[in-house]
Amino acid sequence: MGFTTSLTNHFLIAMPGLQDPNFSRTVTYVCEHTDQGAMGIVINRPTEVTLGELLTQLDIPTRLTAVRKVPVYQGGPVQTDRGFVLHSGGPAFDSTLNITDAISVTTSRDILEAIAGGEGPRQTLIALGYAVWGSGQLEQELSANAWLSGPADDHIIFRLAADGRWLAAAKLLGIDMNLLSGEAGHA
Repeated sequence: MGFTTSLTNHFLIAMPGLQDPNFSRTVTYVCEHTDQGAMGIVINRPTEVTLGELLTQLDIPTRLTAVRKVPVYQGGPVQTDRGFVLHSGGPAFDSTLNITDAISVTTSRDILEAIAGGEGPRQTLIALGYAVWGSGQLEQELSANAWLSGPADDHIIFRLAADGRWLAAAKLLGIDMNLLSGEAGHA
């Protein structure tokens, strides 16, 4: 099968039958997808860790209570000690990949320093770790119906509560996951 469509800037929505504990009921934002493989960040798995704790570990001071309370997400099972900041467009940082005009991902410390000082991007999602697929692997999983995919929506990434993102991402495609889950009628 040849490489046809890039899923960059798309959501991967775990189908109800996907049993892998790393991805069960997740929504992953695809940051990059080429014929070499894909990389994404899970956007609906907040951890117990707060940004305040992360900043303290990195010796980045902040006086902003709102910044300290921001949840840090489990972005995926690979390099779980590495930070990724999905954010709305704006100034570039030392290590920023602009995915679209509206969404970028940054991995450098300077964005955390900007956020700590109240100077960061307007909208952010901070994650530790990421998801990765080798060449052809994602296409194979899609054809096995492990995932739904559709265009990403920055409202779901940045504004919607984490526990509503899985159902909302599927709803963008006109799909009610409750009807697919096999759990319908077992409220």
